[in-house]
Amino acid sequence: MRATLRAARSRAARPTTMATGSPTGSPTGQLDQLVNAFGIDTVLLAAVDSQGRLKGKEFDAAQLVERLRSGALSPEMCGYVLGTDLGMVPATTGPFSWQSGFGDVALLPDVSRARLLPWLQGTALVFAEPISGGGPHPLAPGTVLAEQLHRLAELGVVPAVGVETEFVLYEGTTRDAAAAGWRRLRPAVWDGRDYALDQPPPVREFGRRLREVLAAAGLPVEAVKGEGAPGQVEVTFPYGEATAACEQHVLFKHAAKTVAEDAGLAASFMAAPATGIGSGLHLHVSLADFDGRPMLAADPKDGTELSELGEQAVAGLLAVLPEVAPLWAPYVNSYKRLADHSFAPARLAWGRDNRTCAVRVVGHDRSLRLEVRLPGADANPLLALTAVFAGIRHGIEAGRKPPPAVAGDAYEHADAPLVPQSLEEAVGAFETSALAGELLGEPAVRHLARVARMDLEHHAARVTDAEVERGLAQA
Repeated sequence: MRATLRAARSRAARPTTMATGSPTGSPTGQLDQLVNAFGIDTVLLAAVDSQGRLKGKEFDAAQLVERLRSGALSPEMCGYVLGTDLGMVPATTGPFSWQSGFGDVALLPDVSRARLLPWLQGTALVFAEPISGGGPHPLAPGTVLAEQLHRLAELGVVPAVGVETEFVLYEGTTRDAAAAGWRRLRPAVWDGRDYALDQPPPVREFGRRLREVLAAAGLPVEAVKGEGAPGQVEVTFPYGEATAACEQHVLFKHAAKTVAEDAGLAASFMAAPATGIGSGLHLHVSLADFDGRPMLAADPKDGTELSELGEQAVAGLLAVLPEVAPLWAPYVNSYKRLADHSFAPARLAWGRDNRTCAVRVVGHDRSLRLEVRLPGADANPLLALTAVFAGIRHGIEAGRKPPPAVAGDAYEHADAPLVPQSLEEAVGAFETSALAGELLGEPAVRHLARVARMDLEHHAARVTDAEVERGLAQA
């Protein structure tokens, strides 16, 4: 299995780097080019953790290149990075817990994916893959996704992904917000400016700088726009290979937070940063065969009707996504976004060009695609896409048929099941789901459920501002 996972990842198209010309032929070719061409003095060696964040170490560029060239470097990091909660609190049980002794996990650097980070002076990044037993670590987010890509490939299906994400900009840096006890946060725009082209100067300059650094890193965005809530921004990325699209999003979040801090702002990717505000991570997915022929449309040349395989994919998503919700809604806060008439889904329905649905069929002809609107901005894209691909695979393998498409207001469509109402409900369903175990493997289910339960435990013992406001005088 490890060999097939590695083969699946090696076949995947990788994002371009800032290196020019052809590789030098050395084991550090791409990194050599970056260091020499751009005067790089620092290299971040990074893996992606369960929360979708870059975690790793900083290296002196010249020393790292030399050590990689000589084979003297065997990078490692504490294995608990793959199993902590959002606040980096370690688990009490499982493979990344106190019981494990917190041993190291080996990292395999991939210098072919070395990339300039223009938002950090003199800095490049090298992605590294967590390794166990000579192969990809089975619980690393990238490995979990690679397994689903491999399974789809066995069905002759190759997905492509386009990501659009929302976040909220606040006045002042995160340090300022922490000093104020995270209270009385002021959005960088005082009103909702959906599609508005008259953003205040700080927000306009933030968008310009963000586009500049991402383009310089070979990560151009398709569009940046104002969203409906005060201070809310939406960024859309071009279509691409699934793993590359996820890595682009991880780097984008790193860039957005850095550029915001430099501008005296804070970028929040919480799913519900305030009551009545929700930020989504919408995943646009198309399917093709190995020759690049689209598979979702009944007639790729004319029309918007789904093919039989397209209908199976929709049916599989509606069946599987509620059973694996911790992959796309991993925190207590995640479920506060999924409210009636919020532009976030509240029912498990699908429809054509219908933004009230969990799965929106959009586009036409060769561009026909499925937009999965359930994940919030807080989701790890590697795990959210794992859930999406597992659902599509199940629908195809089981030959499932979807319910009728919903026309009109899906929030009022009582026949469609409600989305999970809380993390506690979602984790309980996930842990006991035979389908989740079959599609993801029991070890991955146990691990990801354990991480989700840590967020439940964090919140369970804490008194919130809302409790005090409601009960201090009235209880």
